[in-house]
Amino acid sequence: MIFSSVDFLFKFLPIFLVVYFVAREKQRIYVLLVGSLVFYALGEPILILLLLLSIAVNFFISKKIYLYRVAEKKSGVSRSRECKGLLALSIGFNLGLLFVFKYLGFFFSIINQIAGKNVMPEVRLTLPLGISFYTFCILSYVIDVYRKKYSVKGNIIRFATYVCLFPKLIQGPIASYDEVRHELKECRVKPKQIENGVTIFVIGMMYKVLLADHIASLWSEINTAGPYGINTITAWMGAWGFSFQIYFDFWGYSLMAIGLGKILGLKLPQNFSEPYSAKSATDFWRRWHITLGRWFREYLYIPLGGNRHGKVRLVINIFIVWLLTGLWHGANWNFIIWGMLFFVLLILEKFIYLDKLKKSKWAGHIYMMFVIPLSWTIFKITDIKLLGLYLRKMFLIPLPDAQSFPTMSKFLSLLGTYWWLLILCAFFSTPLPMKLIKKYKDSIVLKIILFAGFWLSVYEIIQGQGNPFLYLRF
Repeated sequence: MIFSSVDFLFKFLPIFLVVYFVAREKQRIYVLLVGSLVFYALGEPILILLLLLSIAVNFFISKKIYLYRVAEKKSGVSRSRECKGLLALSIGFNLGLLFVFKYLGFFFSIINQIAGKNVMPEVRLTLPLGISFYTFCILSYVIDVYRKKYSVKGNIIRFATYVCLFPKLIQGPIASYDEVRHELKECRVKPKQIENGVTIFVIGMMYKVLLADHIASLWSEINTAGPYGINTITAWMGAWGFSFQIYFDFWGYSLMAIGLGKILGLKLPQNFSEPYSAKSATDFWRRWHITLGRWFREYLYIPLGGNRHGKVRLVINIFIVWLLTGLWHGANWNFIIWGMLFFVLLILEKFIYLDKLKKSKWAGHIYMMFVIPLSWTIFKITDIKLLGLYLRKMFLIPLPDAQSFPTMSKFLSLLGTYWWLLILCAFFSTPLPMKLIKKYKDSIVLKIILFAGFWLSVYEIIQGQGNPFLYLRF
């Protein structure tokens, strides 16, 4: 079940909200937990057992770590060895499950390629919804307990609710336990908070359904034509089309999640901050999928040593982070290449030209106008041979066995169809729309626009125009 679906909007959500608001504040956590499990079970009726297993195992480990810390404090005898062993057990268990379901088939295929024959069986396991997201949430909790940030008291309910919280469960934001633990105690909701939540939810829904799902057709048409059927300018237009699609798709989902959180009395973290206004790749990754970047910084980059041990160690640490960031998004070579692209760009910026980009008013924006669509092209095309052909087309490198050179007719045809949508996407990628929304948040005109936008989005969904969220497969 996805947020932009009739079943969610007019069946699950109304029933859940009625029960949630009727319940007493201290009982709402139970409604939230049961509702979140039902939400997940509707999409994963079997693999919900894996989620429940992960919750049980990691709560038990966290509890044991906490009890060792308490005993350590009382007796003065170090129990760090036991705590480290339990932490290693949790990390091994969680990453082991993630590896089996997400990476085992890819790993076996690499072995077969190296061997030149099928020495390993072909593995095709169903990827559990949201496993990359909830695994990181669970790991952050266990690591923070190990770091003595939380006490693990009482029963499993609050931890399970944190992990299963349906607004963020399958696609983030990757909230830390610290960001929601106080609200989960009572789930207190104020009328103004509900109003703000509805506004944010509807804006996210409009971004997803009216922008992302429509601009998706541009990439679809160009992808159908293939590298041999388009010219260079059309290839770049397609790359920008997908760049807008993934932005409004993922940002739209994040806004819907944050809006739902507000309606429920929870404050989920911001996940985007106008990333397409960035003037460098470094700046881009401070603005795009903020909670993922924060997770890698706090739980991998800094523990590895960060920038505290010289330039060589710094380069190695950034390499590890971006290799794993690429793999987190998917088990395929294109995601590794995508991660390595940003590794190279961040290193070049850090040591060579970041200061020059900062000094110029426009150089950074022009630079990112090429980096953004290039990176998303690599991210999108999973077939490495096809990716190579598309990149050759983007950079004016002749294609092998090309019989003719495509004319401008395809580009002009697509431009005639999508020019207005490209302009709209470019406009809503700037900071201006959100500034206007905040300025006129109490305006009746804005309320009318949101009301009309909601029902237009519903109409599009009913007509079958909606697409699944892109990040669902991660």
